[in-house]
Amino acid sequence: MSKMFVDQDVIRDLATLLNENDLSEIEVQNGERKIRVARNIQAAAMVVSAPAVQQVAAAETTIAVAASAAPDKEHPGAIKSPMVGTAYTAPDPDSSDFIKVGDKVSVGQTLLIIEAMKVMNQIPATISGTVTKILVESAQPIEYGDVLVIIE
Repeated sequence: MSKMFVDQDVIRDLATLLNENDLSEIEVQNGERKIRVARNIQAAAMVVSAPAVQQVAAAETTIAVAASAAPDKEHPGAIKSPMVGTAYTAPDPDSSDFIKVGDKVSVGQTLLIIEAMKVMNQIPATISGTVTKILVESAQPIEYGDVLVIIE
């Protein structure tokens, strides 16, 4: 079995692009060689893969997260992210959160802000009710379709 050469400068460049553009992952491919750099919500992770290399641990983690989030994703009061970006639970670091569990909210009330491409986007409640779960933390990267809040 031959050793795979990994150009660490390419990895560093990709990681820099990832951070500068607030991306959750970036992947490049040259022939059969593929390099993927991904940032986990809890910690940064760099993953290098070749066609024959299996990433079982990452797949198991993804499956576990998907299984635990599935009930919330199907909840009729789930407020999902309309975009990729960074979620903020307060208008600024010195202010209190827009909402907390147990708060009554009405349609149109701001639940949180998502920063996408340096633009702050208010995420409003689409239904009235009581906040039963807040599934994001301030400054957390999020993806399109992630469940942010559950309102009942």
